[in-house]
Amino acid sequence: MATVYAVGVGPGDPELLTRKAERILRSAEVILAPVSNPAEASVALEIIRDFIDESRQEIIVHQFPMTADRSRLIPAWQAAADLIASHAEAGRSVAFITIGDPLFYSTFIYLLRILREQYPQLPIEIIPGISSINAAASLASLPLVEGDEKMIVIPATAGIEQIKNALDTCETVVLLKVKPIFSAIVELLRITGREHTAVFVERVGGPRQLVLTDFSQIAAHTPDYLSLMIIK
Repeated sequence: MATVYAVGVGPGDPELLTRKAERILRSAEVILAPVSNPAEASVALEIIRDFIDESRQEIIVHQFPMTADRSRLIPAWQAAADLIASHAEAGRSVAFITIGDPLFYSTFIYLLRILREQYPQLPIEIIPGISSINAAASLASLPLVEGDEKMIVIPATAGIEQIKNALDTCETVVLLKVKPIFSAIVELLRITGREHTAVFVERVGGPRQLVLTDFSQIAAHTPDYLSLMIIK
């Protein structure tokens, strides 16, 4: 029985992978890459292209629908877990790749629960990755927290009220997945006088990377799905 690896491949720059992640990706017999839309390339797979050899490794792209509808998500999670288990039980090492870190807002969290419950005999190893938050802060030379400061991370889809409460209670607020309510976030920053404390980062580490610190440019921008804001 082979090991199942969950490998965090970082936010977009292949040079931000850890040495351990690279070693496992080069040696794994099966690479499983998630994608939300089968018509689009897997972001995680594009990051690791230079570390894999398709002539000797099997590359599987598995769709996970971009939806909150669990009636569609659960079958996709189950199918992926069953696929991973079938290869591992046949003696083939499997690396499930995910952007950022496998245990930070990652699809692998759901697979891990299924694998532990239904396939407890499988050895699983999790390889951490650099998150988009750390990469964005580094890119903007922006300290996240220091001393006794507090930081909160919120998926913007949690709603504008939760974001407002966070701005009232924490020195640093990180908003992920800002696209769905971007205009409401921009308006909130205006109302609360936070226009000049926000940094917007999109596709960090990738060829389409964008960093905006000027509020007028932030407000005029149409964000990509892979975007975040850091508000001090």
